[in-house]
Amino acid sequence: MNNRHYNIYFHTHTVSGIVISVVLFVIFFAGSFSFFRDDIINWERSESTVLTREIQLDYNDALQHLDKKYILDGRNITISKPSLENRVAVYMEGTKDTLAPAKQKEGQFFYLDNKNYKSYTYEESYSLGELLYRLHFFAQIPYPVGYYLSGFTALFFLFAIVTGVLLHWKKIVSNFYIFRPKEKLKTLWTDAHTALGMIGLPFQFVYAVTGAFFMIKLLIVAPAVMALYDGDENKLYKELEYNDTDYKFENKKLANPFNVNQLVEKAKSNWSDFEITRVFIQNYGDANMHVVVEGELLSHKKFTGIGKIVYRIADGKVVAKKDPVSQNNYLDVVKNVLYRIHFGDYGGYALKIVSFILGIITCFVIISGVMIWLVARQKNNLPEKKRRFNAAVVRIYLAICLSMYPITALAFIGSKIFYPLTQSNLFALYFGGWLVLAVFFIIKKNDAFTNKFCLISGSILGFLIPVTNGIITGEWFWTSFMHNKIQIFFIDVFWIFLASISLYVAYHLKPKKEN
Repeated sequence: MNNRHYNIYFHTHTVSGIVISVVLFVIFFAGSFSFFRDDIINWERSESTVLTREIQLDYNDALQHLDKKYILDGRNITISKPSLENRVAVYMEGTKDTLAPAKQKEGQFFYLDNKNYKSYTYEESYSLGELLYRLHFFAQIPYPVGYYLSGFTALFFLFAIVTGVLLHWKKIVSNFYIFRPKEKLKTLWTDAHTALGMIGLPFQFVYAVTGAFFMIKLLIVAPAVMALYDGDENKLYKELEYNDTDYKFENKKLANPFNVNQLVEKAKSNWSDFEITRVFIQNYGDANMHVVVEGELLSHKKFTGIGKIVYRIADGKVVAKKDPVSQNNYLDVVKNVLYRIHFGDYGGYALKIVSFILGIITCFVIISGVMIWLVARQKNNLPEKKRRFNAAVVRIYLAICLSMYPITALAFIGSKIFYPLTQSNLFALYFGGWLVLAVFFIIKKNDAFTNKFCLISGSILGFLIPVTNGIITGEWFWTSFMHNKIQIFFIDVFWIFLASISLYVAYHLKPKKEN
C-alpha cells in the first residue's frame, strides 16, 4: 500500500471513529443489555414465562373480554407477541361502521395480560428492558432524529471497520497475536485495539450493516417511492408484504358463530414445529370477516420459515395460504435474516451471552481507539492549549461512556425497589443519574479515577441487584432456579458474574504513564 492510500485510510478511520465514538459506545453498551431485554422485563415484574415466541392466549375468552370493554364490531384487531413475556400487544383500529359512536371510531393500542386480561398502556407497561432496548437506537430522542442519528452512526462505523481492515491488511494475522502490556502506553492501547477489534470484526460488521439498514432504510427507499410508486408508501409496503390484503367491510352482521381458537389450532396443525406469532382479525363480527394467522417454524428447523393462512369466516374457507417450508421467497429471506442476525433470537442463552461479550469487547475497542487518539496528540511539541483541549475532549468522552455501567446497575435496583416505576420516573432515574455522574467526572478531571470508580461502584451495585431482588420478592437466585423461573434466575446470576469480573479488573488496574 503506498503512503497516499495509507494516509487516506488512516485519517478516514480516525476521523470517522472519533466523531461517532460516544454515540457508538452508547449504542453497543445499551445494545449488549438489549439481548436480555425479555429477561430484564420479566425480572423487573417478578414474572416468569414460557420461553417461546408463540402467543400464549385463549383468543375466544380474550376477545369476549375486550368486546365488553371496547365493542369490537367492525374493527380490525392485531394480536402479536413482541417479546417473551406474559403480555401480548393488541392494536385495534376504529370501527368501520360510520354510524357507530365516536368512541368506537377511536383506535386503541395496549398490552394485555394473557392470564387475567388486565390491559396496560404503553407507558404503564414501560420497563427498564424497554428503556435499554430503545436507547440503543436513541428512540428517546424525538422521531426521526434519534433513528437517523443511530443509523448514520452505524454507517460511519461501517466506514471505520472497512478502513481499519485496509490499514492492517498486510499484518492482520501477525498483529492479532501481538500484545505488549509492558511497552509504552500508545503501544498497549494500539495492541488491545487491534487484537480485540479483529476478534469482534464479524460481529461489528453485521451490526453496522443491519443497524444502518433498520434506521435509515426510509431514506434509502425514499427515491424509489417517489419514482416508482408516485409517493404512495402503501403501494411499496404492499409489494414488500408488510401490509395485509384489505377486505371490504359490508356492514352486515355475521350469521354464523366463529371460534378463533379453533382457527389458530387448525393453522398450527398444518406444519410441525410451527409457532403462531400474529393473529390479525379484519372486520370483526361482519359478514366479510377474515382471520389471518401468521407464524414461523422453529429456527433450528428452518432459519427462515414464515407461514400464513387467511380464513374467510362466513364459509370457513381458506382464501390464501403461504407454506413456510416451500413458499418463502427471496424477499422473506432478506427481511427475516436481517432481523434474526441483528436480534440474535435464534440461539438461546448461549448466543445471547456470546453476543453480549462481543458487544462489550466492541465498547472496549471504541474506548481504546479514543485513548490511542489522545496519547498520539499529547506530544511535547504540541502547544499546551491544544493538549489541554484534547485531554478535555477525552475526559468528556470517558465520563459519558464509563458512567453508563454504574447507572445501569443502579437503575436495576431502583426499578425493583420502586416497581412499578412510571416511564417519566424511570427516565429521571436513569438519565438524571447518568447526567450527574458524567458532570461529576468531568469536574473531577481524573480519567484513572473515573475508570476505577465506575468499575468498583458498578460492581458493588451489581452485587446488590440479586440481593435487592431476594429481599423484596423472596425469590433468591437459588429458589428461582428450583422453581424453574429461569429468566429471573438468569438476571441475578448474570449480574453476579458481571460484577465479579469488573471488580477483578478494577483491582488489577495499574496506572501506566507514558514513557
